[in-house]
Amino acid sequence: MAEGAAGREGPPLPDAAGGEDDPRVGLDGASGDGLAVAPGGRSRDRRSGVVLPVAAGAPADSEANLLEAARATPRRSSIIKDPSNQKCGGRKKTVSFSSMPSEKKISSASDCISFMQAGCELKKVRPSSRIYNRFFTLDTDLQALRWEPSKKDLEKAKLDIAAIKEIRLGKNTETFRNNGLADQICEDCAFSILHGENYESLDLVANSADVANIWVSGLRYLVSRSKQPFDFMEDYQNTPRFLWLKTVFEAADIDGNGIMLEDTAVELIKQLNPTLKESKIRLKFKEIQKSKEKLTTRVTEEEFCEAFCELCTRPEVYFLLVQISKNKEYLDAHDLMLFLEAEQGVTHITEDMCLDIIRRYELSEEGRQKGFLAIDGFTQYLLAPECDIFDPEQKKVVQDMTQPLSHYYINASHNTYLIEDQFRGPADINGYVRALKMGCRSIELDVSDGPDNEPILCNRNNMTTHVSFRSVIEAINKFAFVASEYPLILCLGNHCSLSQQKVMAQQMKKVFANKLYTEAPLPSESYLPSPEKLKRMIIVKGKKLPSDADVLEGEVTDEDEEAEMSRRMSVDYNGEQKQIWLCRELSDLVSICKSVHYRDFELSMKSQNYWEICSFSETEASRIANEYPEDFVNYNKKFLSRIYPSAMRIDSSNLNPQDFWNCGCQIVAMNFQTPGPMMDLYTGWFLQNGGCGYVLRPSVMRDEVSYFSANTKGIVPGVSPLALHIKIISGQNFPKPKGACAKGDVIDPYVCIEIHGIPADCSEQRTKTVQQNSDNPIFDETFEFQVNLPELAMIRFVVLDDDYIGDEFIGQYTIPFECLQPGYRHVPLRSFVGEIMEHVTLFVHIAITNRSGGGKAQKRSLSVRMGKKVREYTMLRNIGLKPIDDIFKIAVHPLREAIDLRENMQNAIVSVKELCGLPPIASLKQCLLTLSSRLITSDSTPSVSLVMKDTFPYLEPLGSISDVQKKMLAAYDLMIQESRFLIEMADTVQEKIVQCQKAGMEFHEELHNLGAKEGLKGRKLNKATESFAWNITVLKGQGDLLKNAKNEAIENMKQIQLACLSCGLSKAPSSSAEAKSKRGLEAIEEKESGEENGKL
Repeated sequence: MAEGAAGREGPPLPDAAGGEDDPRVGLDGASGDGLAVAPGGRSRDRRSGVVLPVAAGAPADSEANLLEAARATPRRSSIIKDPSNQKCGGRKKTVSFSSMPSEKKISSASDCISFMQAGCELKKVRPSSRIYNRFFTLDTDLQALRWEPSKKDLEKAKLDIAAIKEIRLGKNTETFRNNGLADQICEDCAFSILHGENYESLDLVANSADVANIWVSGLRYLVSRSKQPFDFMEDYQNTPRFLWLKTVFEAADIDGNGIMLEDTAVELIKQLNPTLKESKIRLKFKEIQKSKEKLTTRVTEEEFCEAFCELCTRPEVYFLLVQISKNKEYLDAHDLMLFLEAEQGVTHITEDMCLDIIRRYELSEEGRQKGFLAIDGFTQYLLAPECDIFDPEQKKVVQDMTQPLSHYYINASHNTYLIEDQFRGPADINGYVRALKMGCRSIELDVSDGPDNEPILCNRNNMTTHVSFRSVIEAINKFAFVASEYPLILCLGNHCSLSQQKVMAQQMKKVFANKLYTEAPLPSESYLPSPEKLKRMIIVKGKKLPSDADVLEGEVTDEDEEAEMSRRMSVDYNGEQKQIWLCRELSDLVSICKSVHYRDFELSMKSQNYWEICSFSETEASRIANEYPEDFVNYNKKFLSRIYPSAMRIDSSNLNPQDFWNCGCQIVAMNFQTPGPMMDLYTGWFLQNGGCGYVLRPSVMRDEVSYFSANTKGIVPGVSPLALHIKIISGQNFPKPKGACAKGDVIDPYVCIEIHGIPADCSEQRTKTVQQNSDNPIFDETFEFQVNLPELAMIRFVVLDDDYIGDEFIGQYTIPFECLQPGYRHVPLRSFVGEIMEHVTLFVHIAITNRSGGGKAQKRSLSVRMGKKVREYTMLRNIGLKPIDDIFKIAVHPLREAIDLRENMQNAIVSVKELCGLPPIASLKQCLLTLSSRLITSDSTPSVSLVMKDTFPYLEPLGSISDVQKKMLAAYDLMIQESRFLIEMADTVQEKIVQCQKAGMEFHEELHNLGAKEGLKGRKLNKATESFAWNITVLKGQGDLLKNAKNEAIENMKQIQLACLSCGLSKAPSSSAEAKSKRGLEAIEEKESGEENGKL
């Protein structure tokens, strides 16, 4: 039995691609038995009839040509500039393949068992890095798993179901972690069967994630019922779902004959699932009736139930339900509570809350009364707003709004009066209404002289249509604070005569009244007021006469951006700025947003007042960002910068706002009337913080002394990089691309994931293409990204058609990294113009970890690379000034201690996850659930007991335990020890780091004088200043990371203790033990709150 599974296999099977031990065999699904070469060099699977990519052994020049063609194919929806960050070049035309017919859906355990009995080819992975193709089947009596060919006796080439201890999905055993070909094996296609008392593993790889899920679900079902008699028909007819469908049918069957008209049955299914097309339902009834060799327009109860289950069951949701319900066909309140805690990251969940969810989403009356959630109710719940990918907390204002105005990104519109392109588009008041409803907090008013002494707004390229200035400001007054109560900035483009300027001023005073902010800035202050202080205020940005000049009017430089650009580009331009006249009434309305021209950073940092704002054209800002990225960031800590699109964008296309956000530019003005990828980024970014139009910049871009470069290609000093794991599971109800012409309704969708942020974070990956499936394409692909500055990162999901004519765009959704909810989530896709499309979603799994990988160091993917970079970017730099360098040298040792404390704890946690057979993205709750299953004996009594030692949750054995259990307990103890050591040492180490930081900051004001005394000047002095800011950033960041790690460790201890209690790892008969455990939990909470109060 065990020997047959774990023993040494016979010689590898011969294979056309070089033999079974050839690393190329089977890893791309395009080699091995059962394949024939189709015309054109593409291989075809005889079973599925699906065209596959060219096999590994194909001619090199043919493959190279295909790759080159794929890379050359333009995709207008991609906005990642750097080709090296696009991980999809050679995968343009891959397809989804599966051993099961695409029209047959898995909707019950019996479907899984039937598939397993028919058998399929799986790849068997050996620790020796060899991979064997074997045909696996399940015995008809459901008692054993067999494979062939094998040189063993037939009775040894099998594994008894009764011997199976655990089934793991993914590459989560030593064999996979240490296999030389592991990187070429898809995570979602791999699974392992652990068997015998020593938990030996049979490691397998399926041709697709679909097939892997079928085997895992079917085996788990068999193991959970290994001691019970099987009757699938009886089991199916007793499931909550079948009983509910029966009552639905009977209620609609007015005559009570057990039969109804097809039209009635179609309408009934459409009522239960509005997303289904009528034609698809009718086709399904015809298929069912044809298989029974009957042709009729009437439907029986059995046919109705069969059609509904096949049409309305999403296999990926069924597999998930079976997994979390421990192989039942429904979830009870306890199952749901564990799912929400362990997978969805929901805290403080109670059983009553879970029962409330069941009552709201379960479709059957019986389920609502008895407290269980069947597959249809669970599907409805996963599609509900509370399971949306966007964190509901971010739908409120959650950021600190008391910082200076210059510390926020501000939602801004360019040429707000336009609803079409800027070349010929007419002025329209609806442009303002739309922008303000979208949370825009900076709008433009381009005002010119109008008839009858009434100022107007018009497109000066199209003077035929205009709107009066008064009507515009009345609309602004009405809608200014509908979407946000934080300040609104009016960017005034003044092209009026003095007389009409006075009319403008009078009208604004009358309409806006006390909303106008006209308080004079205080010279004693250093920063602008906060959004909180300026709530419901309207701020005018524009030119201003000198306050010390007692004149009613005077000349100022022109604020006309487009005309200025035209003059600069003209051959006759001599560098002089055009002067215009400004009246005192209009000048007095400008207070804290006085427009001035930028000259250079050195002059600005010396002489610019904090209430003065510079506007930069896109071209000029791009040049500055490339040449002086650090200076631009430092400038924006104190002053507002406004970036407007190039005058060359006559089609009103948009710039990439991320380029300027990376430099800290607050007001990046966009053409709201032009949809597209850039506007997707913009609207997605400002969804956070309650959509109030203000987003707080990362602290590394706000702190007075800090180092940050917009062009950083690596880890940001003081910021802990994160690993983002995204699994694209499936799509729902994809429409045909809007602009696709002469194309049927069938599409071939694929998904691109784009990461936007600092250059080091920008990346793009894509899924395979699923052919001819728009209703529920299954992708089942996992991707991993390193995010170095999470606060500035965004994720954009784009769904495209791989076989398009004219238009490929299906839908997209853009979300800030900070707004992601972990777990299984639906992504509501938006159309090209940004509107939410009803019922069109992506189903994904999101996990965020502070490291990735596991196993031996050389196998740990991103984790080792991240670890090395963290070491590099926490090294302190030499200033070149001995008194300061001596202080920073003192910090070297505590910095190393801080990093070691964090990494040792993380390594210990990863080791426990590996021994539990869980990926790094798993939660500690999931770890304890798996651990407890190994530590509870066959008679349901625990072999270990929870013992609180100095408020820390240790596990002690109750009698003798096996070697496997000893190994797991040793890893668990190490995790507790490392966590305890961090908790006890963190404050001391952090205090040393903080003291060094404070000592260094004492030299901040004198840095230039000290440098001058030591003979540093010019570039050397600038380099010393930069290194000083780098060191301060490292010290502050590492101190904060250690503090956060301590809080995380304390929370982990609480969660571990609660999980141990709920899993039964405590001495049940002893009430005193339980009381002691509760006291331990209270002590942990007191310790946490006491330390926080002490710091306060």
